[in-house]
Amino acid sequence: MLRLDLARLGREGAVRIEASVPPDDALLDGLESSFDVPVEIRLRGTSARSGEVIVRGSIEADLRQPCRRCLEPVHGRLSAEVTLVFVPAGPSAEVEDDGGVRFFDERAGELDLSESIREELILAIDPYVVCDPECRGLCPRCGANRNIETCSCTDEELDPRWDALRALREE
Repeated sequence: MLRLDLARLGREGAVRIEASVPPDDALLDGLESSFDVPVEIRLRGTSARSGEVIVRGSIEADLRQPCRRCLEPVHGRLSAEVTLVFVPAGPSAEVEDDGGVRFFDERAGELDLSESIREELILAIDPYVVCDPECRGLCPRCGANRNIETCSCTDEELDPRWDALRALREE
């Protein structure tokens, strides 16, 4: 779906790619966030004189994530600018994936951008979203949402394995 036609890029010098990725697409599987509407992707691929392919554009989406403190859903807007640089690997080059450079086969007819866009999407999503800066979270003992209810748990340590240390502290 997110493919850049290298032959067309060679002829025209620049190619636009626009896609609406549905929320149930495999590209979005396994992410902690869920999407209510399609993820909008707008890219422009250009070729450099050195043979590199440069893809720039934006990713925009409405997403829903669990609050890191109370697990209630938090709705937000994702808007990320991306720049991807693909370097030709050549037919006999040994390519090691070090995560910093993306390689492509010059002989291929097209360049699949899906995995690179997925990586950029993962990096753009805030992993520490909270519903409210004053969110009190869940009780570690009973699991009650402290924003909604008050639990009767005490903060006193009742674990008998600590009794020997408590006795030393009291001496």
